[in-house]
Amino acid sequence: MKREKYIHTGVYSEVKITENEIVSFDKHDSTTTSFRVYEDGFVGVHFQQGKMTDEEGFEKAEKNLELKRPYPFELEGGVRELDKRERLLTDVELMKKAKAELAYLRRTHPDFTFSGNFFAQTYFEQQKNSAGMDYQVRDGHNGAGIIFKHKDSKDLDDGYFSLNFRRGFSSKKFREMADNYLTNFTKMVELPDELIIMMPEWNLNGKLCESLNAEKLALGTSLLAGKIGEKVFSEKLTIYHNVAKKNIWMSPFWDADGIVHKGDKLCYIRNGKILRGYADKRIAEKYGVECTGSAVREYSDIPRNGWVNFRINPLKKSPKEILQELGGKLAILPVQYSGGGFSATGEYAMPVQMGYLTDGEKILGRVPPFTMRSSMFDIFGKDFIGVAKYMSLWNASMMLVRMEKGKL
Repeated sequence: MKREKYIHTGVYSEVKITENEIVSFDKHDSTTTSFRVYEDGFVGVHFQQGKMTDEEGFEKAEKNLELKRPYPFELEGGVRELDKRERLLTDVELMKKAKAELAYLRRTHPDFTFSGNFFAQTYFEQQKNSAGMDYQVRDGHNGAGIIFKHKDSKDLDDGYFSLNFRRGFSSKKFREMADNYLTNFTKMVELPDELIIMMPEWNLNGKLCESLNAEKLALGTSLLAGKIGEKVFSEKLTIYHNVAKKNIWMSPFWDADGIVHKGDKLCYIRNGKILRGYADKRIAEKYGVECTGSAVREYSDIPRNGWVNFRINPLKKSPKEILQELGGKLAILPVQYSGGGFSATGEYAMPVQMGYLTDGEKILGRVPPFTMRSSMFDIFGKDFIGVAKYMSLWNASMMLVRMEKGKL
């Protein structure tokens, strides 16, 4: 009989803001454990919120072997620890910072009302077993998420911006972002003739991620079924599952089956060519495909397929530099958008209730509401421009892509 344990702990401190006032300070910690016992191709699982001794937890897990949850795979070994923590704000520092930045917002942008939060968060995850595995990661960051509403607006809110820091909290970067989002809010401008959308890649890659599921590829239900080995997308598109040390953020570097990739990354699309789909041990065995170490930790059940942290290889250029190379084009930054998404066939339509015109660095004004339209194949194919390098001004590596525009 073999044993394994998942452990997740965290501490979250938060200063809440409602309509320009600090309304509360909250702090809570959490401990979640999954006790797991393996025997004869089955696993017994006990899910525990809060602390519990190993003796009691594994005893409960052993009793649950009678549920016959199948897990016929060998446990993995390996020892590694990663600590990404830098400097987390203390509760006193967090409150002081929230007061100072809120005062700045009220003083500098008196025509707006602000809500949201300032927070500090720690993260710890560990997986260890009787086969010799002991993987663990520690991380933490400070951040702010601000909802803003103009005094003349009839909407519940007009927009949102956020940013995160591992080391302290930069008032300079926070204020630069706030000023950029708020200064030209009342300046109305027209949509450009050519619609270039600028937004974080993770807001557009959901359908592509879904389509790379190895089970859907094997069953023929994926939009990419039958296309492994083919060049489907732009030559400029290369995508990795990437949890390398410089890229990892509040995440483990291993999957629930205990698999760690060389260099902590694995390529799925190279120069537009589909290389593989993602599969955990169960899916790989069931369909006879490559196991890519993509198992999600389910604390109350067997692992499931789907752990991927896709990153598009970025250009070594800022959004502004990319737009300048296109002849000084301007882009649209969607801020409020909802009510749309990808269809089953990969068509994309998303109403944008509020968006900004930008040169890639400075927000120039607010554009009228519109609908952005495209498809998964066009977004990552003929209309794909690239992903810019990370910019603290946007708190993201921004993706730029051409789309069609429609009326809202």
